[in-house]
Amino acid sequence: MPSAPAIAEIDRVSCSHVEGDARHEILHDVSATVARGETVALLGRSGSGKSTLLNVISGLARPVSGSVRIDGTDITRLGERARTLLRRRSIGFVYQFFNLIDTLSVEDNVLLPLELDGRADAAGRRHVLGLLESVGLGARGSSFPDRLSGGEQQRVALVRALAHGPPLVLADEPTGNLDTDTGTRVLDLLDRLVRDAGHSMVLVTHSADIAARADRILYLADGRLSPAA
Repeated sequence: MPSAPAIAEIDRVSCSHVEGDARHEILHDVSATVARGETVALLGRSGSGKSTLLNVISGLARPVSGSVRIDGTDITRLGERARTLLRRRSIGFVYQFFNLIDTLSVEDNVLLPLELDGRADAAGRRHVLGLLESVGLGARGSSFPDRLSGGEQQRVALVRALAHGPPLVLADEPTGNLDTDTGTRVLDLLDRLVRDAGHSMVLVTHSADIAARADRILYLADGRLSPAA
């Protein structure tokens, strides 16, 4: 286990779903720790349960058994509203599909996490504009998502994920919808932004090349988690 204080602690988590009369196990007795400032890659084949584990870490899904602590709080013991408030404060999300709101400008999209947390004041706007500048989109704040390329939209999504200063970033196949060259540039930006801010990240991928960027690699197969060979 990492020696630095943990931002995320997953302890003996199991998940399953029922299909007809059969119960299918997705995660079996999974345990892991993510240290503060650490990037951990979660590697595994499609359908291996990577996204399910990410949803459990974020509190979007409840495990059948086990616990998850985020920044010292056991989220498996929280109600829905408390989990939502914790996500708004402590977790940033980057998805394969950008999930931008088409009717909002770039600036309003990235301000949304601050709006939800009651921090969209003048200082918050300056912070967001600075982040947009840092990813080369300082002049696109008034543009709408449909006017941006795929790479530009994902850069906006990166800024949105980091705008509220979350200690933990969860990235689910963040370059899966981009060509190789654009994906490499986006990964470079994501890695730099997360490390410069001192955040932790769990990066879900099926690519060994992408996983190699992380400080540690964990491999998920047959519902079980292990260090990558």
